[in-house]
Amino acid sequence: MHKLLTLALGFALAGSIVFGQDKQPKVKTPKEGEAIQALLQAQTADARIAAAENLLTKFADTEFKVFALQLATEAAGEKNDSEKVIIYAERTLEADPKSYFAMLRIATHIAQKTREFDLDKEEKLTRSDKLAKEGMELAKNAAKPWFYAQATDEQWAGAKADFVGEGYEALGMSAIARKKYDDAVAAFKQSAEASNNPDAKNRAKLRLAQAYNMAGKWDEALGVLEPMLADQQLNPAFRQFAGQEKLKAVTGKAKK
Repeated sequence: MHKLLTLALGFALAGSIVFGQDKQPKVKTPKEGEAIQALLQAQTADARIAAAENLLTKFADTEFKVFALQLATEAAGEKNDSEKVIIYAERTLEADPKSYFAMLRIATHIAQKTREFDLDKEEKLTRSDKLAKEGMELAKNAAKPWFYAQATDEQWAGAKADFVGEGYEALGMSAIARKKYDDAVAAFKQSAEASNNPDAKNRAKLRLAQAYNMAGKWDEALGVLEPMLADQQLNPAFRQFAGQEKLKAVTGKAKK
């Protein structure tokens, strides 16, 4: 789950969110309040999606619609279900046309899913790029959302940095889909530099190394990968991917 929404849930469950504050959605009935509480207390991705759908179905006019759709989007991401991520993010964007969260999530997953011989490849990548750029600009200047009110300024700055990093990552993946590897390298460098979350930063570095390998720049790839592999705290999944990319780089360099 995105750091912003993880902390938001923590604040909500701790009672830090007070319904009825300015710019904050209001609970209209006790039954709606119960549905919202069920959403906040859901322990699994499937449970959050079910609770979000229950809230949106039973209380179509709920002021918590965008928040519920954001949580459903994140839950679909936890399940690695790109199709549902896009569906929920599109619904979020429909409910809030200025949702940088939704823009960036759509941009990322479109870029990930687009393939070389898709007939609508350029149309999809053009939209991905547009949403990534617009989402980043909105995120840079965004005020704290109501559910993040108890976060420190430093935490909010870090969350916004991660949104910007996500935007650059989407641009990098779009460039890879177009086989524009130098553009991908530049975007992934910016993603790694912008990101505040360690996993987001390392993911960008891995994509950077992958782009270097695709461009046949083996030494540059190794320059990214070797310090990562020396880090004993590296996420095991990232370590496995880094090892695979290092093997590609070493093999490619040996064939030069």
